[in-house]
Amino acid sequence: PDLSPLSRQDKNRKLRPLYDIPYMFEAREFLRKKLIGKKVNVSVDYIRPASSATDTVPAFSERTCATVSIGGINIAEALVSKGLATVLRYRQDDDQRSAHYDELLAAEARAIKNGKGLHSKKEVPIHRVADISGDTQKAKQFLPFLQRAGRSEAVVEYVFSGSRLKLFLPKETCLITFLLAGIECPRGARNVPGLAQEGEPFSEEATLFTKELVLQREVEVEVESMDKAGNFIGWLHIEGVNLSVALVEQALSRVHFTAERSPYCKALLAAQDAAKQRKEKVWSHYEETPVEEVVPVLEEKERTANYKPVFVTEITDDLHFYVQDVETGAQLEKLMENMRAEVGAHPPVEGSFVPRRGDFCIAKFVDGEWYRARVEKVESGGKVHIFYIDYGNKETLPPSRLAPLPPAFSPRVLPPQATEYAFAFIQVPQDEEARADAVDSVVRDIQNTQCLLNVEHLGPGCPHVTLQFADSKSDVGLGLVKEGLVMVEPRKERQFQKVITEYLNAQEAAKSARLNLWRYGDFRADDADEFGYSR
Repeated sequence: PDLSPLSRQDKNRKLRPLYDIPYMFEAREFLRKKLIGKKVNVSVDYIRPASSATDTVPAFSERTCATVSIGGINIAEALVSKGLATVLRYRQDDDQRSAHYDELLAAEARAIKNGKGLHSKKEVPIHRVADISGDTQKAKQFLPFLQRAGRSEAVVEYVFSGSRLKLFLPKETCLITFLLAGIECPRGARNVPGLAQEGEPFSEEATLFTKELVLQREVEVEVESMDKAGNFIGWLHIEGVNLSVALVEQALSRVHFTAERSPYCKALLAAQDAAKQRKEKVWSHYEETPVEEVVPVLEEKERTANYKPVFVTEITDDLHFYVQDVETGAQLEKLMENMRAEVGAHPPVEGSFVPRRGDFCIAKFVDGEWYRARVEKVESGGKVHIFYIDYGNKETLPPSRLAPLPPAFSPRVLPPQATEYAFAFIQVPQDEEARADAVDSVVRDIQNTQCLLNVEHLGPGCPHVTLQFADSKSDVGLGLVKEGLVMVEPRKERQFQKVITEYLNAQEAAKSARLNLWRYGDFRADDADEFGYSR
């Protein structure tokens, strides 16, 4: 194929053969639609032995060359006749060729005569496919669009694991990384520099199951949210089958507590109950935990439960979070509207603001809008670390994207709206990977959503609270304990004993099921330091 169209593109961009080489995408789509999931006939023509590398040709392993047909149609001949492939030329004394070589040459002659595909004089089709896998900023901008779209058509390009896939969205012409919602699939092996990490039991079986069911097939996806790495999370359907439910039915996944708020919760729980009864695969060592009676504790002081509605705007890497008070939300919206109108009418002069630590200012975010901020640090080389006082997120910007905060919109007029809190009654893992798992779970569940918040006690740096989902009223922190993502913080105050008992019972259940932190048993007794946890 002619690669000349690439000269018109950015030569520094990584070559993506499927989309950048002319007619390769059309050839792949022809084969995918004709062959995936179909029964074919294969006739071996010859076996080409392995060859060593030369200056111009790479090494090749042994290859079996065959004619593939379906319904009496030679697929190679069909490809060539559509101008989506060309015929190799052989030396006359080389008899290692297709049994249908003459038909292939005739098909190529027809394609050339009719100007098909590669032989066309028309403009080469260009596929501008945006790969937003792992691009957090692009993913954030794209998320609301996918959420509003409901079910979107997609093609499964690659299967990384049982619950992690790469999808091509034809209408949106983009590639995304997609994580299945509502389930916890066994993790596959990882090759971290200096450390080969083995996969969890049945991870390979889960990956194989997903590949056989959906790889290179047309599916429908419902995007619900995204994680901090820019991966989208949601539900995948193929011919009426929900892949999350199918994996649970096959005892290759467990139900994640976040499924409680989904329309597929009943189907997932029913599938899991059936798998538990069969004691297959991930449930092969399952034993029902006897329900222990909770002895009521006489409370000298009542626990105060005064939940108020808040909007969660940011989750930090140490599992703290920032919220806005729903009651003052209208005031913030009005202030932002007026501030942007004033900035639009009197645009700031670049260089008019000299940032100093502690100064309030306005900062231009990635969406092109101005937000109130505070300067936290100024580095040499033009890097300014700022904190968005109404949302809780941080960013490093050049001074050109900062401007003075007009006095009419200062914190004296409306105090900073982002308030920092931490979860009460839980211990955040010190191990970096385990902590990242807990953070990802919280981001997926509550970031940019409305919740209910109750202050339980004061702590170093910020108040410690319990948080409930606005719809189900279930406890977010307790859900993390149930999934084995965090440990319980034992507290001795009598007013907390009832809730602490509930948390401890959930922790024992997570230990029995060997979930996440507890996958290797209770590590805390002898080797807490080695694993990065303290009791």
